[in-house]
Amino acid sequence: MVLAAFRFTFGLLARFSTAAAARLALRIFRTPRRYATPPRERAAMAGAIPFDVQLGAKTRIRAWSWGDGPLVILMHGWEGRGSQMSPFAAPLVNAGYRVVTFDAPGHGASSGRKSSLPEFSWALRGVATSAGAPHAIIAHSLGCAATTLALRDGLGAQRVVFVAPPLEPSAYTEQFGEIFGLEHSVVRGLRERIEERFLRPWSDYSLAGSAPRMKAALLVVHDRDDAEVAYSGGEELAKAWPGARLMTTGGLGHRRVLRDPDVLNAAVAFISE
Repeated sequence: MVLAAFRFTFGLLARFSTAAAARLALRIFRTPRRYATPPRERAAMAGAIPFDVQLGAKTRIRAWSWGDGPLVILMHGWEGRGSQMSPFAAPLVNAGYRVVTFDAPGHGASSGRKSSLPEFSWALRGVATSAGAPHAIIAHSLGCAATTLALRDGLGAQRVVFVAPPLEPSAYTEQFGEIFGLEHSVVRGLRERIEERFLRPWSDYSLAGSAPRMKAALLVVHDRDDAEVAYSGGEELAKAWPGARLMTTGGLGHRRVLRDPDVLNAAVAFISE
């Protein structure tokens, strides 16, 4: 019912003003849904030390830390939360690392209602400034694109693990348009407004475009049965990123892959090389 109402509203609005429809699309596109934290994640976070990172005057990032040693930062995806990445914490701490995870702007316990890929990247760089230079970063889904953007902007990391990376984040606008039944002109207006707001062309967000210039060692983990981010994107990214490796899983989908024991072990082994 709600989706049908939005489709009707967009259709009606676009007949009178493509610009107005694009403005509404931008507002919805930048508003993530917050989901309840399941008991398994609450239990995993119980031993973490919480802390806050202030970004600018209005944005407060909630973060958590475990252990001591070289720093590994965990970066969740769109409509996710830092606790989703918590299965990596215990094996990394046992291997001698300090682990930090956080909620991106507009997600989980962090402030705000709006977010975006550039704001994910901004938050990652802010957490790194507060917690220290990371030895490694493990990222999921849109968090992989945010990490790549942060690396392009000067964040240093020796090793990165990308789980279910999107090859071209611009595809999210196309998917958004399909869900809401938007005309191509409205999707185009949405993308133009995002470029104007963040003063960056969409090409800056392309993992395929950025990959050949990356220097950090990369492990790509992608499940063949991922229904949200195509496996072919992870496969292509591993080919484009110098020296990258690809780990293929099956039957885990987009999120269960984050808590698979083989994936956890492979990530820790790669970071420890």
